[in-house]
Amino acid sequence: MSARVGLLALAVLASAGIGPAQAEEAAALADGRIHVVGRARAETAPDFAAVDLGIETKGATPAAALDAASAAAKGLIALAETFKVPEADIGTTAVTLQPVTRSVRQPDGTVTERADGYRAANTVRLRLADMGRLGDLMRRALETGANRIDGVSFGLRDPDAAESAVRVAAMKDATAQAARLAEAAGITLGRVVSIRSPAGAPGYPVSPAPMAVRAKAGRTPVPLVAGTIETAAEVSATFAIAP
Repeated sequence: MSARVGLLALAVLASAGIGPAQAEEAAALADGRIHVVGRARAETAPDFAAVDLGIETKGATPAAALDAASAAAKGLIALAETFKVPEADIGTTAVTLQPVTRSVRQPDGTVTERADGYRAANTVRLRLADMGRLGDLMRRALETGANRIDGVSFGLRDPDAAESAVRVAAMKDATAQAARLAEAAGITLGRVVSIRSPAGAPGYPVSPAPMAVRAKAGRTPVPLVAGTIETAAEVSATFAIAP
């Protein structure tokens, strides 16, 4: 492309109100091509909720503590089945066992630690498609023996599909940008020379999920709001300038 066309393009960018930052990332015409970065983002309603339910038990021996936690975990799994949670959506995420001590003050005023049995914990993660029942599931879990709620999250079973759709939208945005720049510069947009789509950021809830909490048994379902999951993508595209 001639220097005259390059100068004309720069002048058009300035007259069109495209600022320096936009011009830097949106177009470079000096090499006879148009470079653009298309961007898109979308918010999608999650199609499942996941909750980590935990059981902590204490026993005089390691076996007693672990057996108690295991029995309660089996109850959680049975409860999940009554909510028609598929086996693939039920999984153990952690099992721990550790000795416990307690502080004892001696007659001379010093404090020492003495063995006080063992503490076991078992955490089960459940994924529930019927998110409207998640609050009731959590309440029922407490009655089954759970005494910890270690986190709630929301997600998409097919996040790749959501990301692909956003990348397509980003490419459309890149094409539209290139067409506008070509029209403003008085040149004809040619074919796509290259497309680069870096790995997009993973989707994340627009409304943060609740933090880990210790739960107490009760009869009121836990109120939960799923919010939406935002997915974003960028596409770097280069177009030729037609003769």
